[in-house]
Amino acid sequence: MERIGDAMKRVINAPALAARYDQLRDEVLADERIQQFVEEHAEEIDKQVIDRSLNKLYEYTTASHKCGDCPSLDGCINVMKGFEPLLVMNQGLIDVTYTRCPRKELDDEKRHVSKMLDSLYMPRDVMAAKLPDIDLYHDNSRLDIVDLAGRFITEYESTGSLPQKGLYIHGPFGTGKSFILGALANELASRQIRTVAVYLPEFLREIKQSIQDQSLNEKIDFVKKASVLMLDDIGAESMSAWSRDEVLGTILQYRMAEQLPTFFTSNFTLSELEHHMTYTQRGEKEPIKAARIMERIRMTSDPVKLSGKNRRG
Repeated sequence: MERIGDAMKRVINAPALAARYDQLRDEVLADERIQQFVEEHAEEIDKQVIDRSLNKLYEYTTASHKCGDCPSLDGCINVMKGFEPLLVMNQGLIDVTYTRCPRKELDDEKRHVSKMLDSLYMPRDVMAAKLPDIDLYHDNSRLDIVDLAGRFITEYESTGSLPQKGLYIHGPFGTGKSFILGALANELASRQIRTVAVYLPEFLREIKQSIQDQSLNEKIDFVKKASVLMLDDIGAESMSAWSRDEVLGTILQYRMAEQLPTFFTSNFTLSELEHHMTYTQRGEKEPIKAARIMERIRMTSDPVKLSGKNRRG
């Protein structure tokens, strides 16, 4: 029986295949990237090394580089989706290793950001907002808020510690307060700052049901312990004494004690919000308890007004 090695030599040495092999070799070596690599490693590479590494060189030349031949990350044509080949020397032969392509890097970054950002009941378009998307040319107050947000981020980057206060952004309905909150949340998450953004009215409605399934404390702990907490639309809810004191009060007390920054949006000024907090759903007037909530809000955030026209109209 003919040995496999002898059979392979006979097949490869067949005139047609030999011609095809030479043609393939010439095509591979015509690639400028291959030529540059061979030139850079001239002391290590000779004809024998090239012949023995031809399959790797062919793999390299037929792959997509910098996503040039791939319609999308899912449509990547490379052996390893999302990775592009890089030539290296390995034990005297030319080999291929794979590194993340630009699309893969971007996708990984987005996934990492999403892990640093949790949202509860927030609109999808709000949580997709970015700071560069904010219109700064028609209202100075928007520029002021973005500037304050920038200072918050700058302080964190320069000190490594989060500022103790966030912002209480208040203004008329439809001026883009929630959009700014979402944009800032994404900016913080991209800097690996764990952020939780909560649409407060819906959260308070849902939290009542958590008493029955015994997840109340778990949900409150998740929110109150966030590195940065964002409470959207505070004051829009019809608040019970229990929601105000046992839920919101508990969350804000923890954050005040731990000096954790909190961001708020509201249609109310601080004084208007205090009036709103004073009266419960049953019509009970409790100014002292309302004042306690307001003290915690002031200790965890600085007020800033957002003016402008209703952008939802």
